[in-house]
Amino acid sequence: MRLIPTKRAVFLLALILVVLAAAFLYEQIQANSSPETESYPAYLTNDQAIQAALTISEPLVLTAPPASQKDPCLHCHISGENKGIWTPLMRWLLFGSFAMIFSFGVFRGASLWVTRAPWVPFSTRIAGWVDERYQVSAPLAKVLSKPVPNYALRWWYCLGGITAFLFIVQATTGILLAFYYQPTPEAAYASIQYIEGVVRFGSSVRAIHSWAANGMIVLCTAHMLRVFIMGAYKAPRELNWVSGVVLLVVTLAFGFTGYLLPWDQRAFWATTVGTEIANSIPVIGNPALVFLRVGWDVTAQTLSRFYALHIIFLPIMTLVMMGLHFLMIRRTGIARPL
Repeated sequence: MRLIPTKRAVFLLALILVVLAAAFLYEQIQANSSPETESYPAYLTNDQAIQAALTISEPLVLTAPPASQKDPCLHCHISGENKGIWTPLMRWLLFGSFAMIFSFGVFRGASLWVTRAPWVPFSTRIAGWVDERYQVSAPLAKVLSKPVPNYALRWWYCLGGITAFLFIVQATTGILLAFYYQPTPEAAYASIQYIEGVVRFGSSVRAIHSWAANGMIVLCTAHMLRVFIMGAYKAPRELNWVSGVVLLVVTLAFGFTGYLLPWDQRAFWATTVGTEIANSIPVIGNPALVFLRVGWDVTAQTLSRFYALHIIFLPIMTLVMMGLHFLMIRRTGIARPL
C-alpha cells in the first residue's frame, strides 16, 4: 500500500511552516529593533575584574546586570507589574499545539508506512493494555450495558442523576476552596475574603459552590417527591427509599455544617439557633447540643468539628449511601409510572 499525500495535507503542512517562520522572524526583528529604554552602568569584563582585584585591598563585589524587561514573565516576578503575564502561556499554547499536531502527523504517517496496518488510536491502545492485565471490560459490560426503558427517558427521571452531578461539582469546588481556607476563628473570615478578592477565579468558585449546594437540596427534594408521587418506594424498593431519605438528611447536614465556615455574624448566630433546635429534641437534646458545639457554646472547637464533618465524614457517608442507592436501582430497575 503506497501512501500518497493529498493536496490538503501538503497545503496544511506548508501553512504551518510559513506561520512558524513568520513568527520567528517577527520575534527576531522585535528583539533587534527595540531600543533599550534604560541605560545601565558598564560592567567589568573578566580581565578588568582580575586586574581590579589585584590592585585594591578590599574584595571586589561584582553585581550581575539587571534583567531585561522585554520578557513578559519578568514583569510579575521582578518588577511587580501585572501586565503581559499571559503572553508566554499563549505563545506556548499556540506554537506547542502546532508542534504537537505536526509531530503526531509525522508519527502516524511513519507508523502506517512501517506497519502497513490501520491506525489504532492511543486511547484504544491504552484501554486494551489495561484490560489485558486487569480484565475489567467484561465486568463493566455487565454493569453498563443495561438498556433504559422508554418511559424513563422523561426529564423528571433525571432529577436524581442531576443531584449526583451537583455533588461532584460540590466536591470539585470544595477541594479548590480548601486549598486556601483556614478553619480557625482568627483566619477563617480573612481566608474567605482572600479567596473572594485575591485568588484568581476564587469568587466564581465560591459562588458555584454556594449555588450548587442550594440546587442540590432543591433537586434532592424534588427527586424524592417524584418517587413518592409515582409510588416508587413500594416493594421491592423499600431500601431505595430508606437510602434516599438518608441522603436527603446528609445533604441538609452539608448545608448546615458549611454555613458556619465563613465565621461571620450571620454564620455564628445561625449555627447558634440551629444547635438550639437540636437541643429541643426529646431525651437526646442535650447530648446532641454538646456534640455539635463541643461544649455548651459555639467556639473554635465548634468550627473545627463542623469543618471535619463537612469535608471528611459527610462526603464519605454520601459516597457510601450513593453506591448502595445506585446498586439497588441496578438490581431492582426503574419503577414503572402509575
